[in-house]
Amino acid sequence: MEYSLEEVMETVNMTLYQNFDIRTVTLGLNLKDCIDSDIEVFSSNVYDRVMEYGEKLVAQAGKLEEKYGVPIINKRISVTPVSLIIESSDEDAPGKIAQALDNAARDANIDFIGGYGALVQKGMTRGDARLIDSLPDVLSGTERVCAFLNVASTASGMNMDAVMRLGGILKEISNRTENGVGCAKFVVFSNAPEDNPFMAGAFHGVGEPDFSLNIGISGPGVVRSVVEKNRDCDLTALSEIIKRTSFKITRAGELIGKELAANMDVPFGIVDISLASTTKVGDSVAGIVEMMGIEKMGAPGSTAALALLIDAVKKGGAMASGNVGGLSGTFIPVSEDSGMNAAVKCGALSIEKLEALTAVCSVGLDMIAIPGDTPAETISAIIADELSIGVVNAKTTGVRLIPVPGKRAGDYVNFGGLLGETYVMEINRFSPRNFILRGGRMPSPVTSMRN
Repeated sequence: MEYSLEEVMETVNMTLYQNFDIRTVTLGLNLKDCIDSDIEVFSSNVYDRVMEYGEKLVAQAGKLEEKYGVPIINKRISVTPVSLIIESSDEDAPGKIAQALDNAARDANIDFIGGYGALVQKGMTRGDARLIDSLPDVLSGTERVCAFLNVASTASGMNMDAVMRLGGILKEISNRTENGVGCAKFVVFSNAPEDNPFMAGAFHGVGEPDFSLNIGISGPGVVRSVVEKNRDCDLTALSEIIKRTSFKITRAGELIGKELAANMDVPFGIVDISLASTTKVGDSVAGIVEMMGIEKMGAPGSTAALALLIDAVKKGGAMASGNVGGLSGTFIPVSEDSGMNAAVKCGALSIEKLEALTAVCSVGLDMIAIPGDTPAETISAIIADELSIGVVNAKTTGVRLIPVPGKRAGDYVNFGGLLGETYVMEINRFSPRNFILRGGRMPSPVTSMRN
């Protein structure tokens, strides 16, 4: 499909005035053929693979930024879930492979490297358990490594034994990193996609080829601008306007993604059409909802407005590309979205309302600061609540909670950089302890029986 001069000029204006950018280009790498019985050779193979392709990614992305004038904010790599490649290795393999990944990402100037994780929705192997136990050491001892666990799926139900362990693990990670920021590099999923380009949950799935270039676009500022210009139209017309805008954003992103893949001589994977907020003023999903007519994000009507928004974005993206994948939802990260943060500050947005919002958008409870003294079983129960929405509704949901040491509800915390700032949210004080300690596995819902 040809690109018209009008489309090119629209993209230029979106970049200059509405914060449009390519949020991330993420290269997926297969590491299964790096395995060796000698852990030093194994680690060296991993380092060399990431270093070689990481340098290519950074160099080629820089050339396309200059060519098109569209910023590419993050250059990232995702790898085969690490638990799969350390199964037969020594006890110290998790830490050594994590360090090799971190060193290679640093030396290649890769922003983040994802895939340090496991797929444990139905149970844990020995390698899975070792990796989970290593999370506090790895996330407090590395700079660029991001970790994930998929503990639930519609087909398998939810591994409550894994969920039960996570509350304590998150508290340990938090206590070993400044303001608990290590927890920002870890996400727990239900129905995790294998081609997600966004961190912290990106990994290169077992169904992927040796290499795959996935791209995540961003356009909250662009969508907010068109909503602002159409204050008086009805919701049917507004949906159509957002859909057309999403079409344009996706087309621009796919053009750059395909050219980058071709220049690197790797297959193009998917374009993720998620609206990804930043801390910049005007680049907020909450800001879009408020521009649609909601006084403050979290007020009655917020869930309906968010549902309309993401439906229109998905329709426009699906029209623009046959390679839409990843999460392709709407991110509502509290600390990374200035509008969400403002809504928490003034009391318009509670964690219960956030959970309700995730029923209509992907991603889930994201970048939420909670009191440092929150009991481990309460953290596990919040995770279980959110992932249940994904299991029952056959959609991806995830959780990034940050129990901030020494902070109470209402306290301010600054995580720095892209991670933003926020206020610690109040958590229900009644205990789920006896439920969580039952453990076991929650069976898959009847909706999973589709064969």
